Amino acid sequence: MRNKTFEQKVIRDIETMKKDLAKLGDDSVTGLSRKYEQLADDTKKKATGAIQAVNQRVEQGLSQYNAKVQDMADRVPGDFAKKAAGYPWVTITMSLVFGLLLGALLKPGRRLIG
Repeated sequence: MRNKTFEQKVIRDIETMKKDLAKLGDDSVTGLSRKYEQLADDTKKKATGAIQAVNQRVEQGLSQYNAKVQDMADRVPGDFAKKAAGYPWVTITMSLVFGLLLGALLKPGRRLIG
């Protein structure tokens, strides 16, 4: 090959390589962006599934707890359940007083104030 022909071939090869690198660079960025979006979507789906499972378990536990409390309230004589539903602040206050008294009885090492 002559020097001029060789130089032209090298220049064409360099131009071809530049174009290929530009395409490869664009494809790499696009591929990386797609992979990132895919990972983000997968993470969102897994988190959503986990949150739904936790919510179902919590809801099931609360419904069981409410059923047991309702059963206990129904066993108390004097329509306690109806009165508790009608006056929730009284029920909460009575529960707090009961809890404080129970705590004082179960931990006799503490002195009562007063």
